[in-house]
Amino acid sequence: MRRSNARVAASAEAVDRSHIDNEKKKKMDNSIKLKFRPNQSLRSTNLFSRNPKQSHLTKSNVFIIGFLTLFFVCFSYLYLNSRNPVQKRYRIIIDGGSTGSRIHVFEYVIKDGAPVFDFSGKKGLGSMRVSPGLSAFAEDPKGAGASVLELLEFARGRIPEENWGETEVRLMATAGLRLLDLSVQERILESCRSVLRTSGFAFHNDWASVISGSDEGVYAWVVANYALGTLGGDPQETTGIIELGGASAQVTFFSSAAIPPEFSQTVKFGNVNYSLYSHSLLEFGQNVAFDLIRGSKFAKVSNPESLLDPCSPKGYKHNAMNGNLTPNSFVEMNEQSSVLHASGNFSECRSASLTLLQKGKENCAYDQCYIGSTFMPKLEGNFLATENFFHTSKFFGLSPRTFLSELMVAGKQFCEDDWSKLKRKYPTFKDEDLHRYCFSSAYIVALLHDSLGIALDDKRIRYANQVSDIPLDWALGAFISQIMSELDVGQLYPVKSILGVDSWTLAFVIFLLMGAAYLGSKWRNPPNVKTIYDLEKGKYIVTRIGRHS
Repeated sequence: MRRSNARVAASAEAVDRSHIDNEKKKKMDNSIKLKFRPNQSLRSTNLFSRNPKQSHLTKSNVFIIGFLTLFFVCFSYLYLNSRNPVQKRYRIIIDGGSTGSRIHVFEYVIKDGAPVFDFSGKKGLGSMRVSPGLSAFAEDPKGAGASVLELLEFARGRIPEENWGETEVRLMATAGLRLLDLSVQERILESCRSVLRTSGFAFHNDWASVISGSDEGVYAWVVANYALGTLGGDPQETTGIIELGGASAQVTFFSSAAIPPEFSQTVKFGNVNYSLYSHSLLEFGQNVAFDLIRGSKFAKVSNPESLLDPCSPKGYKHNAMNGNLTPNSFVEMNEQSSVLHASGNFSECRSASLTLLQKGKENCAYDQCYIGSTFMPKLEGNFLATENFFHTSKFFGLSPRTFLSELMVAGKQFCEDDWSKLKRKYPTFKDEDLHRYCFSSAYIVALLHDSLGIALDDKRIRYANQVSDIPLDWALGAFISQIMSELDVGQLYPVKSILGVDSWTLAFVIFLLMGAAYLGSKWRNPPNVKTIYDLEKGKYIVTRIGRHS
């Protein structure tokens, strides 16, 4: 009985143990099943990572936050832009020069409170010129007003009629009128004012005036440095300007030397002050100087009835001298002479030019006078030589960086060539214009080298009439100065800057970049893996699976 009970107890114990072993095996199987993670990434199998999901969620959150931040910034920028739309405006400046009047019609926009110019575009700037200049109407002031009518018609064709009333028009006369008596100046200006008052554009009487030569030089300096991108920057990096017009020449540049008040101009852009030397050499423009050279005082007398003209090619026939000069050019003519004989001598023309430029030097009250009795500090930095400097250089086929020595060689050959040969070589030029290049080449050498001391091989001088498609016209500088003064703008750059980018285009580009960055981050994610616990080897086994499996 005891043995039977013992067998039963042993059998029961065996059953219990078998049951317990089965339970343990089930638990182990369950535990092994729990180790299977088919969608776990490679990075999540890191045994040293305390919270594998935390890193992945943090990256996602950072991306989402960055995306929302950029979206908010772009939306805010576009919203503010829509509340402050681009404002299109117009302005007119009439340049009353000595040989003609030129109208400039400017179209510009105010964007984010700052002006944006486009002087090289078809819409940004339109110009038209009529001849003769206002000074030619000294005996007929009413004719001056009539000459302005044609210019105003050009402006009306470029400006929408609804904008006429808010478009300012200004007439700024230069050396041609400065040579006339004040009473004559005023009669000519009043004739122009009467036309401008009824033009339909905004106009005040004091907007038609004769500007000083110093202001003209400063305006030329402004547009040159605007085009070069140096306006508003380091004064030492700016470029000086030397203009050779028809009735006057202007010299303007930044100088670190002490300058007498009558020759000094302080120009401020933003927080930068420029101490400029600026002076206009009246009567030393190319046309007036040429008439002075042909006068009896500087020409060699060959006989009582004729004068030698070294500044015209041999064989050129002059017209009668009476009526060949500009108004009030102050040429001292020999009343008995009526004929000029062209001798075509570059050296003598250069010498006569230097004599004219140094006239009155004995009255110099300063340490140094380069031209006559006029104060001028030593030239500093680089220079742009414009207007007739450029036209003469271009005529001879010289590069903008040409040396004065090359101009001297070309001018000498032209002066001493026979006029009939020159006529055949340049058939499209008028006689009166063609023969002047002998004088202009000699006069430029006398002015820049003999007077201002610029070496014949100096690399600081560049002959130009535009920079980066922006015309080097003082009227553009006057326009820039007016707008900057009215809007109190500290710094300007040409239109090719970021200000030319449309706001919606900028936002679209940012959106594309963000999308590309997001797709790139998804593409670079590692492939999916599964992890299995191997009972025999007693370790985890990581198996790579397909991205879409």
